[in-house]
Amino acid sequence: MSRYDSNPFEEEEVNPFSDPAVRKGSGQSNYGGGAFYTTNPGTVPPATSRLSPLPPEPYDRGAAVDIPLDSAKDLKTKEKELKAKEAELKKREQELKRKEDAIARAGIVIEEKNWPPYFPIIHHDIANEIPIHLQKMQYVAFTTLLGLVLCLSWNVVAVTTAWIKGEGPTIWFLAIIYFISGVPGGYVLWYRPLYRAMRTDSALKFGWFFLFYLLHIGFCIFAAVAPPVIFKGKSLAGILPAIDLLGDHALVGIFYFIGFGFFCIESLLSVWVIQQVYMYFRGSGKAAEMKREAATRTMMAAL
Repeated sequence: MSRYDSNPFEEEEVNPFSDPAVRKGSGQSNYGGGAFYTTNPGTVPPATSRLSPLPPEPYDRGAAVDIPLDSAKDLKTKEKELKAKEAELKKREQELKRKEDAIARAGIVIEEKNWPPYFPIIHHDIANEIPIHLQKMQYVAFTTLLGLVLCLSWNVVAVTTAWIKGEGPTIWFLAIIYFISGVPGGYVLWYRPLYRAMRTDSALKFGWFFLFYLLHIGFCIFAAVAPPVIFKGKSLAGILPAIDLLGDHALVGIFYFIGFGFFCIESLLSVWVIQQVYMYFRGSGKAAEMKREAATRTMMAAL
């Protein structure tokens, strides 16, 4: 025995085809095939047998990898396009900021329409734009605007019933004119000036509000009475046409009495609003400021 023996753990290479029995059975098969197909069930290769490994594939370290140049060019082109778009966006942003700064210096306030929420037609945000101590007054003034909408809408309903009962179409057309001119006119002429006056403390806006709100109160009182002097009396749901119609058409008379109640409530709320606004106007010193502005304008016009 030599000094160095062979490795006891080395597996012995055995060729399974060297067995004559295996070669003999290779000519015929007892099975038709399948996943567990064997040529001869009685002959199984020993567990110590090992298949020879596949030869390694040749690998050239110096071989060049083929990368398409078109994709690299496309990436550079897209990168240039993105940079151009980014530069254009920055330019637009700077232009927009410049315009906003110019508008802010000019004192122009951009008002986004947000009311009513389901169909915004006006800008209205008392909670965030009106000082806290003036919000109650502004809310009541807004209530009078909505009250005017209600009064003129009900007036159309009452006059329509009178027209159906034979009072003629003229009063109905007048009621429609009151509604079409009264609702947007009330917002533009006295509510929006009051809103901006409360927000900016502008004496001129307060003066504009007082002028047209007095006309609003006068119209509400006139509509509550509805005398047949200037307009045709039955075109307004007041107390006098209600009494006149109650005898012949009870339903129409009731509708007119309801309209009379609406106009009375609107008149009372409007009187409270103008009283509160005037007290604030005098107490904050805006009256004296308005007088000084009027004197200055008169002097400049004279010069």
